[in-house]
Amino acid sequence: MSTTKPLFRPVYLDQEPAEAFKVQLGHLQRLTSHLVEWAEPASIDAAVPDQISAVVVPDLNGRAYRMVESFRRIEQPILVITSEFGTVSMWDWEIRDHLRRRGVPTVAPTSLQETEDLCRAIATREELARSTMLAYQDDLGAGMQPDIFKRFYWWEDECVRDMEAKFGVTIEHRSFKELAARANSIEESRLTDTLARIEDSVPMVGLAPRAKNDAIRLYLALDDEIDETGNVIAAGINCLNESATSSTTPCLAFNLLFEERGMLWGCEADLSSMITEILVHKSLQVPVMMTNLYPFLMGQAALKHEGIPHFPAVDDPDNHILVAHCGYFGEIPQSCASQWACRPPVLEIVDDNAHAIDARFPEGPTTMVKIASDMQTLTVTPAKLTEYVQYPGTDCRNGGVLRIEDGHRFVESLPSHHTIVAPGNLTHRIELMANVMGLNIERI
Repeated sequence: MSTTKPLFRPVYLDQEPAEAFKVQLGHLQRLTSHLVEWAEPASIDAAVPDQISAVVVPDLNGRAYRMVESFRRIEQPILVITSEFGTVSMWDWEIRDHLRRRGVPTVAPTSLQETEDLCRAIATREELARSTMLAYQDDLGAGMQPDIFKRFYWWEDECVRDMEAKFGVTIEHRSFKELAARANSIEESRLTDTLARIEDSVPMVGLAPRAKNDAIRLYLALDDEIDETGNVIAAGINCLNESATSSTTPCLAFNLLFEERGMLWGCEADLSSMITEILVHKSLQVPVMMTNLYPFLMGQAALKHEGIPHFPAVDDPDNHILVAHCGYFGEIPQSCASQWACRPPVLEIVDDNAHAIDARFPEGPTTMVKIASDMQTLTVTPAKLTEYVQYPGTDCRNGGVLRIEDGHRFVESLPSHHTIVAPGNLTHRIELMANVMGLNIERI
């Protein structure tokens, strides 16, 4: 979907823009004009129109100590980017501290990457307000494993209301049954052409011809609906609980729609996971995946669900988590993975004709993030992906093992069994993004 650049207003503290202001604004325009539009400079005391996305201070000086009320009147995010390198200057910490302690928060990036993150985060905030999230579902909790699925918050009206109120996004529920019927009616010629287009570049290992065909039919049906709807930023399907609705699963469809459109997805129509993916991926431009959490602390409750005899042997098991989803590590788009293949299904609750994604991230520093049920808080957990483990014949054919700082605090504070995982230690970048999104951060 097309995006519109956010509009930034540069403000000056002196009666007229000083030479230092003009020079620094030139640097900022050179560094960021591919991401934002720049309004004409204005005095900090000038009223800020609603169409301004953020206010930028390119040049701070001692007048700021006497202009707290001028800063306080600004409702938009205030970015302090005062060095030629697209960062805050070291000499501005005292002014920022003075403002902060008087109720004026500012956002000050320490790298050009962080500045770009902030620009994209503000663009994402505005894109959400113009966008639609689709959730395909019919009989919530009435299908497979109803004792599990009837517990999930993302199906509650309160979740939808709060998400729409916070982010301005439109959430539209549609019939999974009608989507499946539309998929079954896709013309044979479109199916053949699409298969020929992707078969050499999208590994589909061990899938029977019918399994490939049905997966592509669902992709084409979703693709058509997205075109017809316009401004769709994410889509999810209640694919496990209502698996009897379709002979296939949406894994391949979600992958192709991400690669071709940049569209995010939600397994099991999980709206909370979808919004978290949007915030993290679109703001930070990092790989993301959705998966399930099985802390070692949960013992037999976790082992039974995955059908595995034991957790892998590790030092300090209380601070480790097994992550797996639909038999494998998680729902990773192809371009985000170090290894990737579409394989036959693992779970008994889906059709034998379905499929799942078997993919990996590189081992090393990793971040788990998920929005909490208040829609005001992002929970963030730095971790290390230490290894992959395989349990043949179980629901965990290729899972990942994450080490965290405090497993007990993690289990106590966790907002969901679903999480979004991204490679790298992204904690600080997520905190900066949250500042301009109006979100709180909870480290667990």
